[in-house]
Amino acid sequence: MCTGIYYRGKHPYFGRNLDYEFSYGESVVLLPRNHPISFRHVQGLKRHYAILGMAHLAGETPLFYDAMNEAGLAIAGLNFVGNAHYYPLQQGRENVASFELIPYLLGQARTVDDVLRLLAVMNVSNDRFSEEYPVSELHWIVADKTRCIVIETLQNGMRVHENPVGVLANNPPFDAQMLRLSDFMALSPKNPTQGFGTNIPFQAYSRGMGALGLPGDLSSSSRFVRAAWVSANAPKDGDLSDFFHLLTAVEQQKGCCEVAPGKYEYTIYSSCCDLEEKSYSYVTYGNRQITKVKMEESALEGQTLLVYPLIEGERILEARH
Repeated sequence: MCTGIYYRGKHPYFGRNLDYEFSYGESVVLLPRNHPISFRHVQGLKRHYAILGMAHLAGETPLFYDAMNEAGLAIAGLNFVGNAHYYPLQQGRENVASFELIPYLLGQARTVDDVLRLLAVMNVSNDRFSEEYPVSELHWIVADKTRCIVIETLQNGMRVHENPVGVLANNPPFDAQMLRLSDFMALSPKNPTQGFGTNIPFQAYSRGMGALGLPGDLSSSSRFVRAAWVSANAPKDGDLSDFFHLLTAVEQQKGCCEVAPGKYEYTIYSSCCDLEEKSYSYVTYGNRQITKVKMEESALEGQTLLVYPLIEGERILEARH
């Protein structure tokens, strides 16, 4: 499963953990302005905003997991199994397949307001990319430099939620995730004060006791609460390193979440889109060193996909006298 976070620190940062039991083979991909984007049922884009993000390349088609565009708008798709519902083609609507949603929106929209205008006439169709790839059941977290929303397509239609905490996990639907936060409203980064109203001599025997009860398990709803809490208490001028520490708070280690005999879900990679600098950074499970790819202006006007294979294998600096 996965966790997405939007955090306004020194810059507006947006990223996610991708948690799964195996990798499809991801790369960082830059889709330049003049590389044509085609869609199944709507007019393609010959020219569009440049897009940079993590994707699986299916031939020449990047299937983006999370990405940003040159305007500073970012989107991540998270698994939403059992709740996501896509629809047959609808006349009079812009029919966009779920695997097309990220490039469709990032190719044309500069802001969340632009996204809302596109969604108002969109139907997320139930097309599959090919027989080789099943339809991914997803919902999406979207952010620009000042605002964050969640897009969900359910049995009863599309729902768009304002996201005041800037966090999304997998299940349940977003409104239920937000409701669960109410169970933890008393958590605090400060030392607790006793509320028994008696003369019992309480002793705060450790630092951090204001956060007693903060969920520590790997379930989606618990990761949502933990990510929302650490984000809310993060430094107001936090940097890229601070953002990756937020993701570390909800990462999954191998061996802790068994999905089949001998198979375990783990955090394959963590990513960060710097919406001010226009850069994409990542770490992988096997390489904790941050790798950054910038949107260089000289590359944005091209026509050819630029592919940056992930740097795997731990980079360890040895101290020398």
